[in-house]
Amino acid sequence: MTDGRDGRVERGNQTRRLILGRTVDIASVEGLEGLSLGRIATELKLSKSGVFALFGSKEELQLATVRAAVAVYVERVIAPVRDLPPGPGRVWALCENWLGYSEQRVFAGGCFFYGVSAEFDARSGPVREAIAKARQDWVAYVERTLEEARTAGGFDASMDVGQVAFELIALMEAANAQSVLHDDDSAYDRAAKGILSRLRADVTDPGALPQRP
Repeated sequence: MTDGRDGRVERGNQTRRLILGRTVDIASVEGLEGLSLGRIATELKLSKSGVFALFGSKEELQLATVRAAVAVYVERVIAPVRDLPPGPGRVWALCENWLGYSEQRVFAGGCFFYGVSAEFDARSGPVREAIAKARQDWVAYVERTLEEARTAGGFDASMDVGQVAFELIALMEAANAQSVLHDDDSAYDRAAKGILSRLRADVTDPGALPQRP
């Protein structure tokens, strides 16, 4: 009995991963409102009742999709820099990872959170709250990475961490928007040059950053 139950649980987990792998791409292109239990069941040739059993409602499907996107984002952007020593090089690596994540279309529509934030920014409810928290966590991580670099002596003590984080994120998101809308990958090179220029304004050792992207 235990083996049978475990097998059903694993099959359920596999189906859940299959569904969320599709929903993150749909949402990155069409928005979270483009999701429905019926659509996913049809596209993936699953029973609607089975999809409903896993998620229960459209809102839960949306929330699960946001959580799945967060996990992918952490894996592709944040995890690769965690073991790097604090400093300008780590800040640059984090920004480089973000630009690569967008340019390589880890999500079909570019940055998942850039798209769904515009969709839900003026709404209220659990989905908006989940998106807002994900974005707040990202901003906090960029600020913490900059602060750790400043504390380690990599940046001038007078650097305004919040302002620099805002500017770096703005450059990354501008590149994403221009690339997705105009199919213009040169935007990533421009953003990388802008990021390096901004970081050099406060870096204590110019050799800690590459001369060009």
